Amino acid sequence: MTHPVDQVPPARQLAAFGLQHVLAMYAGAVAVPLIVGGAMKLSPADLAYLITADLLVCGIATLIQCVGVWRFGIRLPIVQGCTFAAVSPMVLIGTTGGGLPAIYGAVIVAGLAMMLLAPVFGRLLRFFPPLVTGTVILIIGVSLLPVAGNWVAGGAGAKDFGEPKNIGLAAFVLVVVLAVQRFAPAFLSRIAVLVGIVVGMLVAIPAGFTDFGGVGDADWVGISTPFHFGAPEFHGAAIVSMLVVALVSMTETTGDFIAVGEITERPVTPRALGDGLRADGFSTLLGGVFNTFPYTAFAQNVGLVGMTRVRSRWVVATAGGILVLLGLLPKLGAVVAAIPAPVLGGAGLVMFGTVAASGLRTLAKVDFQGNHNLTIVAVSVALGVLPVGVPDIYARFPHWFQTIMDSGISAGCITAIALNLLFNHLPQKESSAPEPLDLPGSRVENGVEQAGEQRV
Repeated sequence: MTHPVDQVPPARQLAAFGLQHVLAMYAGAVAVPLIVGGAMKLSPADLAYLITADLLVCGIATLIQCVGVWRFGIRLPIVQGCTFAAVSPMVLIGTTGGGLPAIYGAVIVAGLAMMLLAPVFGRLLRFFPPLVTGTVILIIGVSLLPVAGNWVAGGAGAKDFGEPKNIGLAAFVLVVVLAVQRFAPAFLSRIAVLVGIVVGMLVAIPAGFTDFGGVGDADWVGISTPFHFGAPEFHGAAIVSMLVVALVSMTETTGDFIAVGEITERPVTPRALGDGLRADGFSTLLGGVFNTFPYTAFAQNVGLVGMTRVRSRWVVATAGGILVLLGLLPKLGAVVAAIPAPVLGGAGLVMFGTVAASGLRTLAKVDFQGNHNLTIVAVSVALGVLPVGVPDIYARFPHWFQTIMDSGISAGCITAIALNLLFNHLPQKESSAPEPLDLPGSRVENGVEQAGEQRV
């Protein structure tokens, strides 16, 4: 029988499910070009160009990842978007180290490096047992919740941030999503997020939450051309910082790939992981050529897959096609951009919470008796959540250290891998671990209880 990942739903469902994925990731997709372009004080026309270029490459990268071309693409429901790990280094490069040409030169080199390193990362999959993957998935979900919280309050930097009307609208959308998922027919329950966003928009328009002024100013057609801002420049310091970002991005993406594999019940193999990371590198290279930034898997859409239980990669491929259209039709993209942040926040709370819950479900497979696994999870989650709760905690550290540790996902992932190696792979004295329970017919490997022969 065809695996659910490879099944193709009817066209009507493909369109609805695909649009739902686009709405779930749109705000995050355009945030990176807005932040970087705003820090560099680019003109509104250049900002609009960055956004359309980003959406176009987001769509192409998503199609490559879902459909697969030779050894490029993991062939799972993965949405690609610009990584936030690159924001700080790119702002620094853009404002003090050569502008956009220097950014794009460093991005191109980082993309090539990711493609070369992809097979190496693929061989590291054995160091990601459920103990590590469950911890990483949990950290991904918890790290994303503040993003949803900012949306709920009105969007970071909004003049009415925290107004009760914003939180009320987000709460209304949340209630609609939950009600549709619980009481609606099967098809509608699977597009509960889309229904919640549409109903939220219908309420937001007469209530004065929306501003469609940007729609009239946007062009009907826009085509991104290679090296629009000039030929790339290759500066040593910029390249080094972007290579660090590439390693962080590959680590985060590995966690997202494994999470989707768990949710869709198609476990990620070393070869598939290498293919997915190779596609990540190619998309990043493409971003450097077409005036955009490094790419990674979007965790919010991982949560949407888990919440809706729609596992078809062709649904997300459809979302990739919609993103390509948004990149070629700026006016259509401006309509989507008019969705108020609280509407996205209400839906985001469910999606990001679903990611965290998926991590807990994976950790439920792990044996915590007579070993150090509880300590591994505790310390990894603590270090992963630390930069989320205290964003400036590493402000006085070197820039390369901040690039790695300011991302709660990469900090928690690196910690979980290192502690699992320390406690479960390296030889240790008999007295270094608690006395295991003598349970007949079981043994523990890499923190996971395995079936074994019964004792007589």
